[in-house]
Amino acid sequence: MGTVAPMGGDVSSFFAALLAGHSGVRKLDTPWAGSLTAGIVAPVTEEIASHFPKLKLISLDRVSQLSLLAARQAVTQAGIDFSGEQGEQCGIYWGTGMGGANTLESAYNDLLIHSATRLKPTTVVMVMNNASTGQIGIEFDIRGPSYTYSSACSSSAVAIGEAFRAIRFGLVKTAIAGGAEAMLTQGVIKSWESLQTLARVDAERPETSCRPFSADRSGFVLGEGAAALILEEESAAKARGATILAEIAGYGNTTDATHITQPEASGQARAMRLALAEAGLNPEQVDHINAHGTGTKVGDLSETHAIKQVFGARAGHIPICATKALHGHLMGATGAVEMLAAIETLRTRTVPPTAHLFHPDPECDLDYVAEGPRELARLDVVMSNSFGFGGNNAVIAVKRHS
Repeated sequence: MGTVAPMGGDVSSFFAALLAGHSGVRKLDTPWAGSLTAGIVAPVTEEIASHFPKLKLISLDRVSQLSLLAARQAVTQAGIDFSGEQGEQCGIYWGTGMGGANTLESAYNDLLIHSATRLKPTTVVMVMNNASTGQIGIEFDIRGPSYTYSSACSSSAVAIGEAFRAIRFGLVKTAIAGGAEAMLTQGVIKSWESLQTLARVDAERPETSCRPFSADRSGFVLGEGAAALILEEESAAKARGATILAEIAGYGNTTDATHITQPEASGQARAMRLALAEAGLNPEQVDHINAHGTGTKVGDLSETHAIKQVFGARAGHIPICATKALHGHLMGATGAVEMLAAIETLRTRTVPPTAHLFHPDPECDLDYVAEGPRELARLDVVMSNSFGFGGNNAVIAVKRHS
């Protein structure tokens, strides 16, 4: 696995920050920050452009840079070589909500503000949603099928779920799956402000402004990042002596078909049930849920209701965490980043906290691990929820590998 996230440039530092409750949210420091109502974001703070030759950077939007860095980490950890037949039998399954948003905004500024008569010739190949997918294939010589998924906040969870299915059904032997997002631009943030879904800034403690499941929650904080996983059929991984981190066991994908932005608990519940059914698991076997938990009034209540529909009386006894409080909402990347967190939770048997839950909401009355990280004696099955605008729901069930 690999990640470049607001609180860490690799898996270990990112997960350590989650357990410690270190927030990646900060005030935006740009010339146009004063035009924003919500002037806080969760950015990747480490310098990333230096990882690429100058000639290569000419055709890489920030989202592709993040994608490649996360994929490099995952490939290195997996110790896999894609030369020869391995490259032909590997697929790329990648998610993003908006693709090259930074390049697109820059192009509009050049055209409409600075009256440019000619834009950069690489604009199209930097903006297109499948740019990261193509760049990953080029860098690692992966010549199997490639797919780019764009279903808003569930994009990279869908990518991982579809990669899992492709391996299970014998379409590929190996997959790079995950997603990335880099859309912290003036136009994008102003657009989200218009939807009134961004968190009100806590003037005294801005880093705590996103408060999932708390009674005083007011929305989410936009962030950026990327995460990549190497998926492989079990026997193939064992044959080459790979370190197997976990087993993806089931995947559910549904559409609410009710509203373009407002979530529907029954659709979310169906996705959870489908993931459990494919995994051959019953609700009593789930030890932890990594919630979508955006910190919006409607979203957190809907997810709470959905969990209750699936798990019944046991819902209140399952430790649930919402890590967006710390790393922000990474949109198309959020499903992959949270899947990575769920797998590390499984491996360490330690559930990260739902940070900033200062005032429990009587209507969101489940166990959100508000007190800090919690070690569990038994933690063998985790579920990760990702729900997107458009009504898409993607849920993945993961088991400890034995």
